[in-house]
Amino acid sequence: MARTGLPAVRWIDRSHGPAYIARMAIREIIVLPDKQLRLVSKPIEKVSSDIRKLADDMLETMYDAPGIGLAAIQIAEPLRLVTMDISKREKDEDGESKPHPRVFINPEIVAASEELSVYEEGCLSIPEYYEEVERPARVRVRYLDLDGKTHEEDAEGLFATCIQHEIDHLNGVLFVDYLSKLKRDRVMKKFTKAARLAAK
Repeated sequence: MARTGLPAVRWIDRSHGPAYIARMAIREIIVLPDKQLRLVSKPIEKVSSDIRKLADDMLETMYDAPGIGLAAIQIAEPLRLVTMDISKREKDEDGESKPHPRVFINPEIVAASEELSVYEEGCLSIPEYYEEVERPARVRVRYLDLDGKTHEEDAEGLFATCIQHEIDHLNGVLFVDYLSKLKRDRVMKKFTKAARLAAK
């Protein structure tokens, strides 16, 4: 779906990709108003087997949700780790989709364009709520891979939006923070009420 003057509408943290990896642990995704979502995640000092296992669990959880991006804090792990798959999932000759999982350790934005773009974003930690958010159209991201090697990569389009959205999570920022106070307050009231009802 497209809107006049805006990029095609896409949902951050939401997708319909199949699970592709061997069965790992599907973790519970925390949702508003859980205060852990406001924590600033800690840098990962060493890419250990535990970190690789966490990345595997995150990918499995992300695909199961289903989503296109997940930050570790969304499964209550306050570490600077992000998983993502924004592939178009084109079908191959056998009719199978082609996932393209990515893992970003200690990701940071090192440059951003003055040009802005607008995407309709959603979040697995704020289920079934979507709003348009304006962000830099292009960014350069620096991160470590699962071998501990440093990379820098230019991102634009959905990739730029998604990596900014997920890095925000690592800093305790949610996409609703970009909305008007009125909209943000409505969202908080809705999810606080839902949490109270679920607790009864």
